[in-house]
Amino acid sequence: MKWFKRKNNEQPQLSPDEQRAEKLAELGAQLWASRQEKGLSLEEMVSLTKIPRRLLQAIEEGNLNDLPEPIYIQGLIRQFADALGCNGVDFASQFPVGFSTVSTPSATPTQPISMGLLRPIHLYLLYVFLIICSVSSLSHVLNNAAFRASNSEPKPNNQETVVNNQTHQSANSATVPVSNRLAANTNDQPVQIGVTLKASSWIRVVADGRTEFEGVLPEGAHRVWKAQEQLTVRTTNAGGVLMSVNQQAPKQMGEFGEEEEIKIAAAKPES
Repeated sequence: MKWFKRKNNEQPQLSPDEQRAEKLAELGAQLWASRQEKGLSLEEMVSLTKIPRRLLQAIEEGNLNDLPEPIYIQGLIRQFADALGCNGVDFASQFPVGFSTVSTPSATPTQPISMGLLRPIHLYLLYVFLIICSVSSLSHVLNNAAFRASNSEPKPNNQETVVNNQTHQSANSATVPVSNRLAANTNDQPVQIGVTLKASSWIRVVADGRTEFEGVLPEGAHRVWKAQEQLTVRTTNAGGVLMSVNQQAPKQMGEFGEEEEIKIAAAKPES
């Protein structure tokens, strides 16, 4: 009697999520190696890509569970690779978005693949790329329009604003400028500022001639500084910083991507 042994040389079929996790781990390791080679930290990559740190870290570690839908993951990988000087479109295209499966080898001869079968896949990838570009462009246009509307007040050409607390508030004025509202404070009151980050930004704060902070603050961060005479705040991404002076209503320092410096002087006693 002959015993027939079952062939165990067939490869197990991978699910779409397993394929994505495997490819994400491979691409994330390449991005990590490229970042290390260039000597860049994750905080610096956050400033370059405007992507939250937890998402960048999840991509490098191949952690699919901490990332959004596959189509958005592919866009994040593209931005990450572009910031490192790579071809982001070609690099991100390696991450599978559709539900492709790995089929086991067949003993029967396969038919040649016709060009007609490839066209829907090519069109699908083209549509995905166009959708990503359209969404990014529309978001950029809407953000710029909203920021221009909220910052309709004229700005000085030298990009430097000095707020002085030595003027008095007018009782008959319907709209009071920031400098006049601050002047109503008690004499010799120390000046205080609070900043809230709408987007990751580099910031330097100088209090009474001494640098209190210099570095990148992440999105959502909130910090407060005080000085007896003068506070100076400088940022390279004015649109991402909301600043409040002496607990007044916070205002945006400027436009996104623009460098801005603001000096706030404490109130002086009247002679």
